[in-house]
Amino acid sequence: MSRARLLESCDEAVAGIQDGSTVLVGGFGLAGMPFDLIDALIRQGAQDLTIVSNNAGNGEVGLAALLKAGRVRKVICSFPRQVDSYVFDELYHAGRIALEVVPQGSLAERMRAAGAGIGAFFSPTAVGTPLAEGKETREIDGRTYVLEYPIKGDYALISAHRCDGLGNLVYRKTARNFGPVMATAATTTIVQVSEVVPTGSLDPEAIVTPSIYVDRVVQVEGRHYTVKGAR
Repeated sequence: MSRARLLESCDEAVAGIQDGSTVLVGGFGLAGMPFDLIDALIRQGAQDLTIVSNNAGNGEVGLAALLKAGRVRKVICSFPRQVDSYVFDELYHAGRIALEVVPQGSLAERMRAAGAGIGAFFSPTAVGTPLAEGKETREIDGRTYVLEYPIKGDYALISAHRCDGLGNLVYRKTARNFGPVMATAATTTIVQVSEVVPTGSLDPEAIVTPSIYVDRVVQVEGRHYTVKGAR
C-alpha cells in the first residue's frame, strides 16, 4: 500500500522542484489554491516554470505572486484575464510570459487522460475557433472533432481539506475543483492539508484521492486570502 511522506514544512515539501518543470497548480480563482506551497516555491527559487492552472492568478497572492516573482515562462490555463489579473496582463503584454489557452473542460480532460494513460482523445470543443488551428480534426458520426493530447505535470501543487496517515485525501466543497485530476496527472503530487487524521478514521466511501496518487503532504494552518488593489 502506498504511503505519502508527511513533512514538517512547505519548504521541505517543494524541495527539489527543478528549473523548467511543468507544475500543475490547483484552484478555481482563490478557491482551493495551495497558497502555502506556492509561497514556499517562491522561496525555493525554481525558475522557467510552465504552470497549468484554471486561471492566471488573482491580485498579487498565490499564483499571481509566483508570476510577479518572474519564475514562470508559460501559463496553460482557461481564463487568463479577469478584473484582478493585472500581474499576468502586464507580463503578457510586455512579452515576458507565454500563454496557451485551453477550454476548461478540455483542460480537465487532458489532465485526466494523462492520469489514465490515454494517449490522446477527440473532442468537439474548440472546433472552428483559433484554439483548433494546427490540430488534427476528424469527422465522427457526422460531427467534427479535434485531437487533444494529455497534459502531464512533473509536479502538482494542490490543497485538500483532510488526509489520513497514508495520504488519502478528502476536499472541502468547491475547493476540490482540479485537485483530483491534477493528483493523477503529475509525477510528484504535493498536497497541503488543513488536518491530518489517524489512518482508518476517514470513511473509505468519502475518499476522493487515494494515497497511491499522493507523494508529499504538509499540514498548514487555515488562512484567508483576499485580493487587494485589483484594477
